[in-house]
Amino acid sequence: LSICSKLCYAIGGAPNQVAGSATAFFLQIYLLDVAHITPFQASLVLFIGKASAAVTDPVAGFFISKSRWTRIGRLMPWMLACTPFTIVSYFFMWYLPPFLWGRAAWYVTFHCLFQALTTLFQVPYSALTMFLSTDQRDRDSATAYRMTLEVLGTLVGAAVQGQIVASAHASHHCPGDPPANTSEPWQDIASTPDPWDVLSHQIAAGVIAGVYLLGIVILFLGVKENDDPYALNSDRAIPFCQGLALTMRHGPYVKLTASFLLISTAVQLEQNNFVLFCTNAAGLRSHFQYLVVTILVSAAVSVPFWQKFLQRFGKKCAACGISWMIPFAVMLVTIPNLILAYFVAFVSGLSIAASLLLPWSMLPDVVDNFRLQNPHGKGQETIFYSSYVFFTKLSAGIGLGISAAGLGFAGYKPGLCRQPHDVILTLKILIGAVPAVLILGGLFVLLFYPITEQSREETKLALEELR
Repeated sequence: LSICSKLCYAIGGAPNQVAGSATAFFLQIYLLDVAHITPFQASLVLFIGKASAAVTDPVAGFFISKSRWTRIGRLMPWMLACTPFTIVSYFFMWYLPPFLWGRAAWYVTFHCLFQALTTLFQVPYSALTMFLSTDQRDRDSATAYRMTLEVLGTLVGAAVQGQIVASAHASHHCPGDPPANTSEPWQDIASTPDPWDVLSHQIAAGVIAGVYLLGIVILFLGVKENDDPYALNSDRAIPFCQGLALTMRHGPYVKLTASFLLISTAVQLEQNNFVLFCTNAAGLRSHFQYLVVTILVSAAVSVPFWQKFLQRFGKKCAACGISWMIPFAVMLVTIPNLILAYFVAFVSGLSIAASLLLPWSMLPDVVDNFRLQNPHGKGQETIFYSSYVFFTKLSAGIGLGISAAGLGFAGYKPGLCRQPHDVILTLKILIGAVPAVLILGGLFVLLFYPITEQSREETKLALEELR
């Protein structure tokens, strides 16, 4: 693969991350403090949106596996068709409707549409990795390019939306950063959001939506999709239900999915609650946007390092980097400090980069392993990718729904300068204890993942002989 092709492929996936990062870091606090819906309603928005995306994954996998080859490929038409609708749904997800009653239904509707449409893009886009090249190193390199650009896209989304969100959530009635766990009386609920703050969110959403157009044009012009290189003329596509049953019985795939199901849920919890934690529990109200940028810069810079690391020491060994965030996050929870917060943000970025790169780098190895065991079937790539995304999104949706509902039960009130002690304690648990347990559980499952560097080489040679 040429560097130009790898770059075009990577740029094509960046818009999804630009929008996804703005949503992951800021949608929850936007719903609570700007839209002024209740924590329970916010939990429904987050959970139902993720659940709709999860349900869309196997549906997308089913229809894509049935798609016929066209002049521009089998996967590319899906990405082109869903992009315009994704842009519209994303913009209205950040639009503040003039009515208060039914506002939660508005956000549920457009969040579900956005999540479902991004899934229709992401499933064929991620499966496209298998049709760029037959060489494992080429695919690993393309994945590293993709992850680097996607993390940079995440950085752009957080920077654009974050600076605007910072102004909207500066809480003009709050006198600076109050100390954490203060016993002073809480300030009452803020007034209706300033019209400029609401308009600023819409401007940011419009800018990010426009990035989608640029990304899809570059992807279409710069990437060539190849047909299945291992398929014989006599081979037939595996029926979706049969393929799904086979993947669910494939040991390496089950272990990989179970491991990163736990790890991705931990990362999602960190992302969605980090801004609330900084604002309400750590006394870092005026720094949260810079901390988010620090996390993402660290992640973007470290992706090439992790790519070199896994090439030299193996992919399972590189997974140890995911655990680095645990001790530092626990320290931040117990000792809220500005310098420590930036250090935690930097280390968290390193861990997030590893958690993003590894599953997408390991999944092609699982598909190759399956293909070697089932040499006369084809079309299973989208089944693997859609099923993987389904399980990770569903688990993340459940985790985010429970965390938002937990804040509601703890007594979270939109617009308060100082939240009740139970809310602060809940945020500390969601940032420290829960992600630590999930990450350790995921790494334990990964110990039993059977594909090693030696077996990868053996599979590569066997598939080359088959081809």
